[in-house]
Amino acid sequence: MKENAKLDGPTSPSTAAWVGWAALVARGVVGGLFLWMGWSKAMDPVGFLKLVRQYEVLPGPGLLNAVAVVVPWLEMVCGLLLLAGRAVRGTALVSLVLLAVFTALVWHRALGVREATGVAMCAVRFDCGCGAGEVWICRKIVENSLLLVLSAFLVYVPAVRWPWRAGVTPG
Repeated sequence: MKENAKLDGPTSPSTAAWVGWAALVARGVVGGLFLWMGWSKAMDPVGFLKLVRQYEVLPGPGLLNAVAVVVPWLEMVCGLLLLAGRAVRGTALVSLVLLAVFTALVWHRALGVREATGVAMCAVRFDCGCGAGEVWICRKIVENSLLLVLSAFLVYVPAVRWPWRAGVTPG
């Protein structure tokens, strides 16, 4: 009786397998997007610098240049670590913080554009600096929110590099 109750609990092999596979998918999504977004920014540092400047939140050219140089490489390192399954919880925490800051900045800028133009919030569209070009802001906020949830999930779950290697596959 105790064995059946134990297998039905949150640490059963079946649950552990699903959590492991869900974490693998979450790492692939967040890591892949971070790698792609970082790469697109790193390949056009001047363009990214111009986009960062449009947010008008950094006080001087030194800090502006530092952010424009460091952020793309930080995103690529985070993406690679997540894809490789290394330092998953710490990397997911860094991605969570980055996404929270990015989302807040995009929201703040969108409010400014909405006030200046008088258009509805979901009609606001601009290049947010994410590497995807001009985007609809409501869609970007939803995308970032989903990435925030996936990153939070990765911070919360025990780190398993590859589910089949950790013995969590049902067998």
